[in-house]
Amino acid sequence: MLELYGASVKSRLLLGTARYPSPSVLAEAVRRSKTEIVTVSLRRETAGGKAGGAFFDLIAGLGVQVLPNTAGCHSAKEAVLTARMAREIFRTDWIKLEVIGHHDTLQPDVFGLVEAARILGEEGFKVFPYTTDDLVVAERLLEAGCRVLMPWCAPIGSAMGPVNPMALRAFRAHFPDVPLIVDAGIGRPSHACAVMEYGYDAVLLNTAVAGAGDPAAMAEAFSHAIEAGRLARNAVPLEPRDMAVPSTPVIGKAVFA
Repeated sequence: MLELYGASVKSRLLLGTARYPSPSVLAEAVRRSKTEIVTVSLRRETAGGKAGGAFFDLIAGLGVQVLPNTAGCHSAKEAVLTARMAREIFRTDWIKLEVIGHHDTLQPDVFGLVEAARILGEEGFKVFPYTTDDLVVAERLLEAGCRVLMPWCAPIGSAMGPVNPMALRAFRAHFPDVPLIVDAGIGRPSHACAVMEYGYDAVLLNTAVAGAGDPAAMAEAFSHAIEAGRLARNAVPLEPRDMAVPSTPVIGKAVFA
């Protein structure tokens, strides 16, 4: 079981709800992924007017925990206001905190992120911060009250997978007791399996599923990959070696002159 702010969940896949071809495809992807937590962008859906209300009704009918996010916010002030609105609409203190600092890479503004996290933490929010793999920033987020960290493995929507495995491994080693969720940049189930083998606790996906040819099938594939990566991590995989090692014993082998 994965513990997040006192809540226990079985699935280690968190699924985004944006950019699906249709509501029915989204619902089927959620079902086949077996996720128990979905993220929702308040800004994106409220901009849709009446369509936004229908979307919220769909999400409510999925029977999963909603994790609102502050996607599209470019300042701490904007993110805090959006989080407060999300709490009123979704009746939850959970918030995925995004404060975007770069238009092309969508890299977080880590200064605004820490500022917003501190404000929201003081207001009783349970903050899930989308951050970089910078250890110092992570320390500041923990000091601000965050009990979960969500480092990226590549820019949002890039599907590149882990571009800096060493940094991700160091992040895990530096925070052995903090729930860590890889958020952003994963494109294939093999990427998700890899970060789970690094020791991460969960993976948050959106574009990799919503943008697939068959989103529901891809959601199921990711579910299996994440489970496989978790099992492999717990089984303690062999470390790479710089030379061949025979798998068949050579002691007692017959010798022919």
